[in-house]
Amino acid sequence: MGSPLKVGVVGAGVISAQYSASLKRLPQLQITAVSDFVPERAQALADEHGAQVLSLEGLLASPDVDVVLNLTLPRTHAEVALQAIAADKHVYGEKPLAMTVAEGREVVKAAAAAGVRVGCAPDTVLGTGIQTARALVDAGRIGTPHSATAFMTTPGHERWHPQPDFYYQPGGGPLLDMGPYYLTSLVHLLGPVVRVVGASARPSQQRTIGSGPRAGESFDVTIDTHITGILEHASGALSTLVMSFDTWAARLPRIEVHGTGGSISVPDPNMFEGSVELFAAATAPAPGPDVDPAVNWVDAGATAGYVDSGRGYGLADLALAVEAGRPHRANDEVALHVLEIMESVQAAADGHTSVTLTTTCERPEAIGEPVDLTV
Repeated sequence: MGSPLKVGVVGAGVISAQYSASLKRLPQLQITAVSDFVPERAQALADEHGAQVLSLEGLLASPDVDVVLNLTLPRTHAEVALQAIAADKHVYGEKPLAMTVAEGREVVKAAAAAGVRVGCAPDTVLGTGIQTARALVDAGRIGTPHSATAFMTTPGHERWHPQPDFYYQPGGGPLLDMGPYYLTSLVHLLGPVVRVVGASARPSQQRTIGSGPRAGESFDVTIDTHITGILEHASGALSTLVMSFDTWAARLPRIEVHGTGGSISVPDPNMFEGSVELFAAATAPAPGPDVDPAVNWVDAGATAGYVDSGRGYGLADLALAVEAGRPHRANDEVALHVLEIMESVQAAADGHTSVTLTTTCERPEAIGEPVDLTV
């Protein structure tokens, strides 16, 4: 590894603490500048890293910034990314890539024209959880994969979030909020999607805040909050997706992948680690009244992926990719495709039809063995 990539952070809100903790451990990256509309937040983060506090304009113009880490609100992701690209900086942002596919296309097009890289969360798919599951799929441990299920069910964020309104307005909802974790994982596991169908509902027209200074206050729900989608992958596999803010309790798996020779239980895609379990039909005992099906599931261990990883590892992967001249894994092609999947599922639900996607992507290169980026 040569010199670290110099990072200018735009947005020092809550999520920046997780990135800060990771970047302190990663020799591929060095935070050199911070910008935030709340000066105290910017200064606190800058002090942790011996960095400068700059205006956004100053940060974008700084020769001490190679890549902009865009941790702003989703509605400004595209705007900040385009400004960084115009300043000839690489950019890595929180999910989603943009609020709409049209905005996302502008970002991807601008980056290609400028010859800079765009990366985008989630990078949880680079941890040992999803990468181990992918290694099992790629090794043929479940035969030919033909289907998957993905479930994210909660009763709603208003029960714990003190300012939950934006989750229930256009640009929010369970699909856009949590969908990137699940859909990016499905793309890594099964490849790109070519067509979707969907249905959605809005069981409650109002929500009541459960904590904080506004506890007891009600607000209007202006989007659908329970979404079901069926995704047809280019490989022919079918994934069933349920994203809900209307489920009080469930015993559903996060993600399962099924093949002609077995099944894989995949851990929470919002986390970097977790138990990956394999059911191999060839070695499973014959079913019977005295056979416990649970004993047929075997913990696969952690056999692939970035170990002990956290938010920001996708940016470290980008830094290594720049040095090596290879594609980075948490890239804009995948992020744009995932954004279109989400937009298309909602469009299919609204129109009571199916939608054929216009984007595609390559499955990013697998991390085929455990890798420690801190050394």
